[in-house]
Amino acid sequence: MSSGMGSRCSGAARLLRTMTFWLVASFFPGVQPQVVLVNDTISGFIGTDVVLHCSFTNPLPSVKITQVTWQKATNGSKTNVAIFNPTMGTSILPPYGDRVVFRNPSFRDGTIELSRLDLDDEGVYICEFATFPSGNRESQLNLTVLAKPINSMETSSGPIIATPGMTEKIVVATCTSANGKPASSITWETTLKGQPEYEEIKNPNGTATIISRYRLVPSREAHRQTLTCVINYQLDRFTKSTTLNVHYEPEVSIEGFDGNWYLKRADVKLTCKSDANPPATSFHWRMLNGSIPENAVIQNTTLFFKGPVTYSLAGTYECEVVNAIGTRSWVVEVNVTEFPFIPTPTGQQDRTTVPAIPMAIIGGVVGGVVLVLVVAIVLFVVLRHRHHTFKGDYSTKKHIYGNGYSKAGVPQHPPVSQSLQYPEDSDDEKKLGQLTSSYEEEEEEGRKPGPKYVDESRRPYLTMDEGDTQEYSDERTLDFQYEPEQLDMVDSMVSQKDGSFISKKEWYV
Repeated sequence: MSSGMGSRCSGAARLLRTMTFWLVASFFPGVQPQVVLVNDTISGFIGTDVVLHCSFTNPLPSVKITQVTWQKATNGSKTNVAIFNPTMGTSILPPYGDRVVFRNPSFRDGTIELSRLDLDDEGVYICEFATFPSGNRESQLNLTVLAKPINSMETSSGPIIATPGMTEKIVVATCTSANGKPASSITWETTLKGQPEYEEIKNPNGTATIISRYRLVPSREAHRQTLTCVINYQLDRFTKSTTLNVHYEPEVSIEGFDGNWYLKRADVKLTCKSDANPPATSFHWRMLNGSIPENAVIQNTTLFFKGPVTYSLAGTYECEVVNAIGTRSWVVEVNVTEFPFIPTPTGQQDRTTVPAIPMAIIGGVVGGVVLVLVVAIVLFVVLRHRHHTFKGDYSTKKHIYGNGYSKAGVPQHPPVSQSLQYPEDSDDEKKLGQLTSSYEEEEEEGRKPGPKYVDESRRPYLTMDEGDTQEYSDERTLDFQYEPEQLDMVDSMVSQKDGSFISKKEWYV
């Protein structure tokens, strides 16, 4: 805090005391208080001047001021600093010498000015008015001496060297705020991934020194990065920056091979790129699986190949770079193709995660699906049509259509034997009765009765169980026995489209 600020504080204190005085006088008219007004606190920096205000209020005519004395309280005792006596004048006691003067000494004002502040000047000061016959009146104030710190920032004396595999953090910068009162605060502003450490030293004179060291692991990334030290003291802000100079071995890469070196291509080259601090001092080209082609020419950091590309250029090339810190190298595998590679457009390259499917394959798959659907529809229509037109009942029997047995290679059945004779006195009713009787007998024996046909040659189809065994004659004909009564039964039947028969009575109903 400056002396001007201390004066403002002392002015506020005097105003407060004055207001107190007038309040007391208002409530107690008969009472005339006598008060010594001083600054409560005042501060100043080393080497500056401060004013210590002191005044005496409401001196009575009967009260005589004999002396104004300034004292400093030290360890419970008082030491005179300056004295004003109306008769004897002013007196300044050591060690203040010529550093203290009364501004305007009188019976009412004892203000002094203290010049060239020193840390030893800090303490409690008492302003005393000696009166007669009322006695002494006094007030005290606190003087604080501030010390602006000496701020500085230092970097490493030598170069910061980044060694491969190094993990230890080293000090790259030190920020110091020395002999400050009160102590300063230090912070760092940077994008570096380091770690600050702090140390505080308390000096015998009451000041403090703050030291902050910034540590990090040296690396290529730290080179040319800015590191700023920020010191805050009272209302002051001190900043100082430095740019790191990190030495590291070369970072090497080879450019020029684009993966598309083909026969008869012209103007190809390989360039060795190096990032090193200090800069690289030498570059060396070699071929790991052979000798560098004869048409290769080295110019600075570039390997030029004269003439068109041939298969002799294929191989593994290495570039070695050297600087004061170390040696690093890089290799590239060069392949030579017969024809140039034509890359696909950028829009299609973005979809490399899904391999392209030829349109012919897509068309074949679509055609196959359509064909399967068509076949399925046709089968469905045919089966549905057969379901609606079939009126009979499928069984485990084989049907032999017509009057012959041509199915499955069976030859035509021979004509019905003419030896089936009925007595002359028999009539149709008797023949039908015999047929019916035979049908009923089969029912009584628990056998499933077979159909009754009068004319077996007109029978629509014959059946035989799949488990039955039929014997064929030499003429490959089947031997069946026919009843004469069954031959005339067909006359009463009507043929259907599906090969079955129903009686004429049912047909005309």
